Amino acid sequence: MNYGNRQVNASVQKIVVPELAGRRRFILACFMLLMCGLIWRAFNLQVMNNRFLQQRGEAVYLRDIKLPAYRGKITDSSGHALAISAPVSSVWVNPQELELGEKGAEFAKLLELDEGSLNNKLKKYAGRRFLYIRRHMDPRLAQLVDELELPGVYLQKEYKRYYPDGEVAAHLVGFTDIDDEGQEGLELALNQKLKGVAGVERVLRDGKRRMVKHIDNIRAPIAGKDIELSIDRRLQYLAYRELKAAVAQQNATSGSVVLLNPETGEVLAVANQPAFNPNDRSMFKASHVRNRAFVDVFEPGSTMKPFTVAAGMQSGLFDDASIIDTNPGYMKVGRSQVRDHRNYGELNLATLLLKSSNVASSKIALTIPPLSLWTMLDKLGFGHSTNNGYPGEAEGKLVTYERWRPIERATLAFGYGLSSSALQLARAYGAIANDGVVQAVSLVREEHHAKGDRVMSATIAKKIRTMLQGVVSPAGTAPRAQIHGYSVAGKTGTVKKAIAGGYSEDKYLGIFAGMAPASDPKLVLVVVIDEPKAGDYYGGLVAAPVFSRIMAGALRLMNVAPDDIEDSPVLAMLERGAP
Repeated sequence: MNYGNRQVNASVQKIVVPELAGRRRFILACFMLLMCGLIWRAFNLQVMNNRFLQQRGEAVYLRDIKLPAYRGKITDSSGHALAISAPVSSVWVNPQELELGEKGAEFAKLLELDEGSLNNKLKKYAGRRFLYIRRHMDPRLAQLVDELELPGVYLQKEYKRYYPDGEVAAHLVGFTDIDDEGQEGLELALNQKLKGVAGVERVLRDGKRRMVKHIDNIRAPIAGKDIELSIDRRLQYLAYRELKAAVAQQNATSGSVVLLNPETGEVLAVANQPAFNPNDRSMFKASHVRNRAFVDVFEPGSTMKPFTVAAGMQSGLFDDASIIDTNPGYMKVGRSQVRDHRNYGELNLATLLLKSSNVASSKIALTIPPLSLWTMLDKLGFGHSTNNGYPGEAEGKLVTYERWRPIERATLAFGYGLSSSALQLARAYGAIANDGVVQAVSLVREEHHAKGDRVMSATIAKKIRTMLQGVVSPAGTAPRAQIHGYSVAGKTGTVKKAIAGGYSEDKYLGIFAGMAPASDPKLVLVVVIDEPKAGDYYGGLVAAPVFSRIMAGALRLMNVAPDDIEDSPVLAMLERGAP
C-alpha cells in the first residue's frame, strides 16, 4: 500500500516541476526584456538622443558669463586722460546658499558695512538668488573676501570710471553710473562709442557655483573707442581756477566761461561755477552738475551792440563815418522809452560801442529793414543750437522779424528780447574774430573742419574789431580787460535779470565777450558772472578782469606772439633805462 503511495507522489512531482520551470523561464524572460529595455533606453538617451541630457547637465554646471568691455578713454587734445576706466571687483551673494557663520563679522568689515545692517539686508532679500552686496571694491579687498571661502559669496569683475582732474573738466566730460553707462555730459552724448561691446565666456561650475574650468570664449569683449576732445587741459585748468576765484570774490551765484578757437570753432575750455567732483557722487547737487555755459540762456545785453552796428553797415545805410544824434539822451518808441546813462550827444559808430549807447543802437535798428537785422542774428546762430552733440544744449530764442514791434526792434539792438547761451555768444563773436565767417562749434578733436558760413564782409568784421578795441581803452567801459603786450577787442554787458512781471532792480548779469590779439584773433572768450553781490555788478568790473587773466594766460600757453609791444612792461622798463 505504501509503495503505491510513493508512485502517486512521484507522478504529482512530475506534473508540478514542469509548471515551476515554466514560470521561472517566464520571469527570467521578463527580467531579460526589462534589462534590454533599460539598455536600449540608456543607449537611446546617451548615444542617439543625448541632446536633452546634455542640455540639462549644462544648465546645472555650464554658465555663460558676461565679460565687461573696457570703456574708451576721454582725453584732451594732447592725450591727457580726462576719464579712464580701471578694473575693480563687485561682491554678490546668493542668499539661499549663503552661510556666514563665524566669519560674518570679518566679512562685513571687509565690505566696510555694519554687521547688523548686512544681516538685515540679507534677511530682507532671503528669497532671491542674486544680490549685490558691494559694488566696485578695491581689488585687494575683494581678494581678501574671496579668501574667506564663504558659501554663496561670489566676485564679479567690472570697471570703474575715474576722472583724474576731478571737477576741473567735470561739466564738459560728465560722468557714468555704477553700471558704466553715461549719465551726463559727453559721457552720455558719446556713450555708444565709448562703452564698447561686452563679451561672453562659457565656463564649467561645480555644485558650489565655483568656476572649475574655462570651456570657450563665445565672444571676446570689444573695447570702447577712445575720444579725443578739442579742449586743452592747461587752458581748462586756467579757466576753472580764475572763474572759481572770481565767483568767490564777487560773492556771485554762479559763473561760466567759454574759450574757443575762432578759426576752427573748437572749444578749448569751458568752465562753470559752482562745480562738482565726479569721483564723489555723495556730494552731487543738481544745480552744481548743470553745464550752465551750454544749457542756461540769458539776455546778452550790450554784448549784442557790435552785431547791430555790423547789420547797419552791412545794409549800406551806415558806415564808420556815420553820425547818430542821441540828444537828449533818451528817445520815445511808442509808449516806451529808451535811455542812455547820460546824454552822449552826437556819436559815430566807434563811440557808440565805446560809450555803449542804447539810443544810438536803437536808432540803427529802427532805420535798417527788420529783415537785415534778423538775418544777421540768425546767421550768427542766435535762436539755434550749435549742434555740437552736447545733451540738453540750449537753442536760445530769436523771434522772427515779422512779429517785431518797434519797441522790440529797439530793445533787440541792445540785447533785450532775445536769449543766448554763453557758447552761442562765443560762436557769434568768433565771426567777428574770423573776418566775418562763423564756424561750426566742435567739442571733439578733428583733423579737418568744414568751411564756415560768411555772415558779414571781412572789411566790416575788421572795422568792428577796431571799434571794439576802444571799449578796453581807458575811455571805454572795460579798461580792466587790457592785457600787457596784446591788443584786445571786446564788449561789456550788464543785464538786469528777468523776473515775474518785469526785470529785477538788484539782480544782474555781468558779461564780457572779446578776442585777442585784436589784429589777428586766435582766441575768443566769453565770461558770465551771475548775480554778483560783493558791490560791483557791471560787466566791465566783474567779468572783464576775469577775461584779462584767462586770456593773458591762454595766449602765453599757446605761444601767441604779442602784437602790442609798445604796451609791454619790459619795453617800458628798457625805455626808462632800467638795468
